[in-house]
Amino acid sequence: MDYITKFAEGFMSLFQTGAETFISWMTGIVPVVLMLMVAMNTLIAFLGEERVTKVAKVSSRNPFTRYLVLPFVSAFMLGNPMSFTMARFLPEFYKPSYYASNAQFCHTSNGVFPHINPGELFVWMGIAQGITQLGLNSMELAIRYMFVGLVMNFIGGWTTDFTTAFVCKQQGIQLSKEVDEVAVTE
Repeated sequence: MDYITKFAEGFMSLFQTGAETFISWMTGIVPVVLMLMVAMNTLIAFLGEERVTKVAKVSSRNPFTRYLVLPFVSAFMLGNPMSFTMARFLPEFYKPSYYASNAQFCHTSNGVFPHINPGELFVWMGIAQGITQLGLNSMELAIRYMFVGLVMNFIGGWTTDFTTAFVCKQQGIQLSKEVDEVAVTE
């Protein structure tokens, strides 16, 4: 009977700890994420969607802006999953690469900008809690993770360009490297 009682107590303790963590998030990180989302939507409204669209279109012209700047700006301004919509301004050939770069950035920036991917914030919070218990600064780790992520996301995006070219050649298809103005305006 003692085993069953200890199991039941441990089982309930798990849910009590989960509830305490949830409440701490409701008074800590959730308001921060909400305010960041409001700030980003306000900035987009202030700048105008046309200007944000123009930035995306201009940054599609070379690999550095396409896989370094555009994913950063779109993830920061729009968050996950809306940041993927910026691919509509890219030629068809570059869309898979943008997706690869942007998808990774939505994860590697979560420690510094939690509003980008709040659905996976629990992953970062678990890591940060461990770092904090070691007496280390979790923001230093978040910034390093973001910078390494930016470089690796760029490499991942550009590598996907080569993969796309290989698959296109293998399949005998040709994807456009020019922006389709009709698709952008729809």
